Amino acid sequence: MTFTPRSLRIASAAALSLLFGTALSAHAQTTDTAPTQPIAAPTPADTTTAPSTVHTIPGMPAVINPNNIYSEASAGRVAPAIANDPARIYVPNLRGNSVSVIDPQTFKVVKTIPVGRSPQHVVPSWDLRTLWVTNNSEGRSDGSLTPIDPATTLRGKDVVVDDPYNMYFTPDGRYAITVAEAHERLDFRDPHTMELKGSVSAPQCKGINHANFAADGSYAIFTCEFGGYVAKIDTVNLKLLGMLKLSRGGMPQDIMAAPNGRKFYVADMMANGVFVLDGDTFRETGFIPTGIGTHGMYPSRDASVLYVANRGSNKIHGPRRGPGSVSVIDFATDKVLKTWPIPGGGSPDMGNVSADGKLLWLSGRFDDVVYAIDTDTGTVRKIPVGAEPHGLAVWPQPGRYSIGHTGLMR
Repeated sequence: MTFTPRSLRIASAAALSLLFGTALSAHAQTTDTAPTQPIAAPTPADTTTAPSTVHTIPGMPAVINPNNIYSEASAGRVAPAIANDPARIYVPNLRGNSVSVIDPQTFKVVKTIPVGRSPQHVVPSWDLRTLWVTNNSEGRSDGSLTPIDPATTLRGKDVVVDDPYNMYFTPDGRYAITVAEAHERLDFRDPHTMELKGSVSAPQCKGINHANFAADGSYAIFTCEFGGYVAKIDTVNLKLLGMLKLSRGGMPQDIMAAPNGRKFYVADMMANGVFVLDGDTFRETGFIPTGIGTHGMYPSRDASVLYVANRGSNKIHGPRRGPGSVSVIDFATDKVLKTWPIPGGGSPDMGNVSADGKLLWLSGRFDDVVYAIDTDTGTVRKIPVGAEPHGLAVWPQPGRYSIGHTGLMR
């Protein structure tokens, strides 16, 4: 298999987009060619309430509150099985081939764990018992997953996996999904052994990388970083349902489901804001300007607001001490309530909220630091870590199960 370095894929995607537009027809490996969703003008936001009962896919835990899929991930709801795991922040250092482990009580690095090449994200497993480090070995063919036991902070033996840029879990716990970004492909695997069970190809989804799932677990929406699209995936039948071209920008990053599990927010680092989608109808319904280089997003513990990291640059490799910030969006109104700049400049990227909801932990991608941001005041503490920190995980987290990434808990 020939791999193209990520920087060259970015340049190639941009050049092709300018010269020809995006004209490839997406298809699923396990099904017939899926139709491309036509570009539609944004429609008014959906203001209807969630149904009284959510009929989930078989094997998925019940949705307790149909109006709030995050109800079981609120403060104080840490599962008994992980309640005694040491509180730590696990930070993958992309260019350091290591994970820095921070004690959130002292705000100091207490351990450094060597891992595979190009660690991108630290991903809690569906059953909450393993933290998987996704080492996609940029530009090479020796990708791997490093398991870390969060009860002991000890690493296990690497598992060889093709290009695992990111990883998710279907809400029923049946599959782990490794995101093979370089190949525009999703690999569905046994969630414990990582044995490959099936794949879905989406060649129109250049730079496939981040995802989130509907309230009932029946579909996921993945972002396509290098093409300006999002892809809708059937999580039961493992097939591509369609593609949607966003109306502006062109570099979608993280995606977050609203508390009702039907509305989705898509961060776009070229549009400098967040697109709003209706997941069921797969239509764009709005746009919320936030800041320069919009990137990562995380709901508050009470699911009232969405924290949005603005990385301070529209470039993949931005400068140090850029005009980075965090915007706070009200879920009820889709309005920005406030924006916290990083003092002295910075590059807030990926992370999560502390178990009690009092701190937002984000990697400082271009500044080799981690930010601990007070969610009441916006006050920032900075902790030096390794080279180019990326998708950090906060542990333990409230919730019954993880659907992956840096700890999407439900």
